[in-house]
This record gives sequence, structure tokens and C-alpha cells, in this order.
Amino acid sequence: MIAVSAIMKELAERLHMDVEKWELVGLLHDLDYEKTLSEKSKHGMVASEMLKGKLPEECLQAIRAHDHRTGVKSESVMDKALIAADCVWGLILRTAWATSSTKIRQIEVDMLKDMFRDASFPEFLKNGIMMCREINLTLEEFFKLALESLHKEWTIYKIDQ
Repeated sequence: MIAVSAIMKELAERLHMDVEKWELVGLLHDLDYEKTLSEKSKHGMVASEMLKGKLPEECLQAIRAHDHRTGVKSESVMDKALIAADCVWGLILRTAWATSSTKIRQIEVDMLKDMFRDASFPEFLKNGIMMCREINLTLEEFFKLALESLHKEWTIYKIDQ
């Protein structure tokens, strides 16, 4: 959730959106993950209920819409950004595992492109990542932004040095 939060923060800055809201949405979007393991169609819905009254409706909507299995349609820029951020983090993790790169700093944009094109990479994650185009970023720009956001965040917390 920290990684998705860092990516959302960077996206908000790039898109001139409310950085604090976007960062919080990234941090809290999987709050219900363990509670919904057996009912994936409720993932995001339970978190939204848990956070009701604590976050603005636009944030709750993004959390509800971030998992395609809920059936909640993504409509706002924040909704689409959260889906893309969550999915690109999945791409970064899979790339690290596939390349035996234990450090995120070793992952490069071209490595992400290769994994993204790989036939074994899940289609739902590809579709989620493609949401970057709906927020006016190319895949290359989005991959670069995601990696840079993690490098910044990891430096702050002295992770992955």
C-alpha cells in the first residue's frame, strides 16, 4: 500500500490534483484486503464502508472502483489513476521476481516494458495499467513516473538501499 501511495502522490503532483487525498487513497485502498480474501467481489467495498465519514466521497469511490471484480465503474481521474497505480505496482513486483532483482532501484523502464508485453502477464493487470492513457500519460511516461516515485519514497524511508 505504501508503494501505491507513493505512485498516487507522484501522479497527483503531475496532474495538479490534491496530493494529500491521492496519497491517502493509495495508502488505504487495500485496507480490507485480508477481510475480503474469500469474497474478492467485495474488495474495496468493505474498505469504503470502513472509511465512510473519514474520507471524501470521491476517495471512497476510487477505493470501490479499484478492483474490477466489484463491478463498480471507474469514472474519475482519481479512479483511473488508482487502478493504474495498483496494477503498475503488480508489474514492478513481477518484474523484480522474474529478473531476480531484489531491489526496486535495479528495475528499469525497459524491463517493465518487456514484462508488460510478456504473454504470461495477466490481462486484467495490463488493462489496469492502460488506464494511464486515460489520464494522459503514455506507458513509458507512466512506467518512469512509477519507478521514480518509488525511488523517492524508498529514499525517505531508507528502504531498498
